[in-house]
Amino acid sequence: VVKGFGRGSKELGIPTANFSEQVVESFPSDIPTGIYYGWACVGNGDVHKMVLSIGWNPFYKNIKKSVETHIIHTFKEDFYGEILSIVITGYIRPEKNFDSLDALISAIQEDIEEAKRQLDLPEHLKLKEDNFFHLPEGKIVNNH
Repeated sequence: VVKGFGRGSKELGIPTANFSEQVVESFPSDIPTGIYYGWACVGNGDVHKMVLSIGWNPFYKNIKKSVETHIIHTFKEDFYGEILSIVITGYIRPEKNFDSLDALISAIQEDIEEAKRQLDLPEHLKLKEDNFFHLPEGKIVNNH
C-alpha cells in the first residue's frame, strides 16, 4: 500500500488503499475500468468487504490509471507499506464523471451499499474464507 493523491480520506471522507504504479501496471489490461466489489485483507489481518475503483478518476482528470480500494472497515491507523490482498468478485458500474464532489461522494456511498448487499450472497461470501488470504508463514510483511 502506497500513499495516493491524499483525496480519499481528506476530500471524500472515504479512505482508500492505493497500489503502487508497478502493481497497477501489472493488472490485466483487459479488465474494464469501473467500480468493482470483493474482499480485502491487509497483511495477515481479517478479511473485509471492499469496493474497488479501476481507472482514470475522470472527476480528477488523472493522467495515470489507478487502482484504489476502499475497505469497508474502520482501521485505527494507516497501513502504508503493508501487503494488501484483494479478490474481485463482481462489477458494479463503469467509471464516469460527476458534476460535483457531492455527486461523486453520493455515488461512492451507493457503490458501498451495493457491495455490502452483493457480498452477503452465499456465492460471494464463500470467497471470504479463501486460502489466498492466508499469507505463507515466514513471509516478511512490513519488516516483521
